Amino acid sequence: MTTGRSTSYADAGVSVAEGDRAVELMKQWVAKATRPEVVGNIGGFAGLFDASALKDYDRPLLASSADGVGTKVAIAQRMDRHDTIGFDLVGMLVDDLVVCGAEPLFLTDYIACGKVVPERIADIVKGIAMACAETGTALVGGETAEHPGLLGPDEYDIAGSTTGVVEAARLLGADRVREGDVVIAMASSGLHSNGYSLVRRVFFDIAGWDLGREVPEFGQTLGEELLTPTRLYTKPCLALADAVEVHAMSHITGGGLAANLARVVPDSVSVRLDRASWTPPAIFSVVGELGGIATEHLDEALNMGVGMVAVVPAEVSDEAISLLAGHGIDAWHLGEVGAAGVFGAGGEVVFA
Repeated sequence: MTTGRSTSYADAGVSVAEGDRAVELMKQWVAKATRPEVVGNIGGFAGLFDASALKDYDRPLLASSADGVGTKVAIAQRMDRHDTIGFDLVGMLVDDLVVCGAEPLFLTDYIACGKVVPERIADIVKGIAMACAETGTALVGGETAEHPGLLGPDEYDIAGSTTGVVEAARLLGADRVREGDVVIAMASSGLHSNGYSLVRRVFFDIAGWDLGREVPEFGQTLGEELLTPTRLYTKPCLALADAVEVHAMSHITGGGLAANLARVVPDSVSVRLDRASWTPPAIFSVVGELGGIATEHLDEALNMGVGMVAVVPAEVSDEAISLLAGHGIDAWHLGEVGAAGVFGAGGEVVFA
């Protein structure tokens, strides 16, 4: 049966030409996010990475991570600024590898949008590529998919996956953590990329604030604060693991500080964190006050100013803090590790 009318892919809302133009615009940024092991250029069906360097490892373990940015993309869309959200994506991906001691090798991204606007897509990829360059990760490929009818013309979501490598003998994790170890905190740049469903509800639905509102506690507008990029810990943490003995690391993302640290705490020990050792940035107290949110609930959703932690022997803790400071990371003694039952049940992380 025919209707007597012709239609096309463009009539359905998908522009192949605009997709091609977006690829051309992003190439200059992708070229900055490379490594010597990358084979070929973008545009093929798969990204290629020469793995022959792995022959130098005694027992190379490949580490893999997949993640997205979550509802922080809604802030970028409302502000019509898209060149920073890529830092959030890369941070969520590569720093999940770093916690086991792995060096990130390469990354691929996926952008789903309601309408391909080449300049917007290029800005997103620019942020991803610049963050990849900062972390030493090659951006070897990706996909931009146009989903009219599923997403609005100005809506998009981004995700990605990454692969890294670590020598088996240098793998970090719970099995290395010992009684007497010290927990080192590394400051976050703000909210990073977690808890935005709660944060958006507090600021927009409960408080009725606008993104352009100047907030004295932040020293900038609400929108600028909420769009602050995720801090990238990749190279400082790898340098730390090379310089001193490190037993474990934890990336503080969804679930908060205690829950994420507990993922690298064995049942043989318990951990006490000193809440008086730091003052969380203003964004956290403002969210709590406006939303009437108890501290324990903020702890469950937000990083509270700590984006990464390292568990190290007590005798190297001062050296670790100094080394991180040399990489521009504010770090401090956050807590201590005791035997199971000393601070809590085995594997438990508590605040003092």
